Amino acid sequence: MTRHIQFGKRDLDRIGSLVQHFSDNRGLFESLLDQLVSSLRSDSELAKHVHSLKWRVKDRDHLRDKLERKLIEAKNENQQFDVTPDNLFEKVNDLAGCRILHLYTKQFQAIHASLNRIFAEYKYELIEGPLARTWDDESRSLFAEMGIEAKESPSLYTSVHYIIAPNRRTRVTCEIQVRTLAEELWGEVDHTINYPHPSESLACREQIKVLARVTSSCTRLVDAIFSSHEDHRLRNGNPLVIPAHVQPRPRKRTPRKPGR
Repeated sequence: MTRHIQFGKRDLDRIGSLVQHFSDNRGLFESLLDQLVSSLRSDSELAKHVHSLKWRVKDRDHLRDKLERKLIEAKNENQQFDVTPDNLFEKVNDLAGCRILHLYTKQFQAIHASLNRIFAEYKYELIEGPLARTWDDESRSLFAEMGIEAKESPSLYTSVHYIIAPNRRTRVTCEIQVRTLAEELWGEVDHTINYPHPSESLACREQIKVLARVTSSCTRLVDAIFSSHEDHRLRNGNPLVIPAHVQPRPRKRTPRKPGR
């Protein structure tokens, strides 16, 4: 049973010092993302399968909220809260985040191969992943066929996660997520209304669950459309034309959240 936790001055000071440490070193994560996004954008093979990219450095208030939740969890489980300024950048892996969006599921195999090649070329260390999180049994089976570890997602979202670290003196990490545009719709709605703190509206929470199932069905429909298109192309000997809107295009940075 979860206990109600009240923070004392010592707890608040500790969290405050962690947030300040991150703020003082924010430039490390901004430069990490600049280099990572540049390497992703410049890869012509990856560009064939990616619709768009989104990226951000974590907001300090969101970091404070996350650390408070971690502290509450540690206290409820009678565990030590072991996040310190020395290990903050490794314990919290989404201080920098990049999201890769694509149209249909089969593109993921090519995206995964391109990412592995880019990681090797630019000497990014793959610390964790790829790990698929999904609530849908069929999606888990599909990822398993690709050789991707898949775990159940109680929060009803589907995304493949990678944690990487650049070859630098200061140890920092970045989370990369790969998901379809349909799943991105659900993620944006849920993240705006229901995360990290669940909506107080029961109706709203239930509607978000319905949206998760609708977006999953939408992804399947898009998969079927592209499969039909590919079958028709092969039968008629037509070359595959990549629509211009599927190619990555310049985007301004936005304070979007890369997910969990």
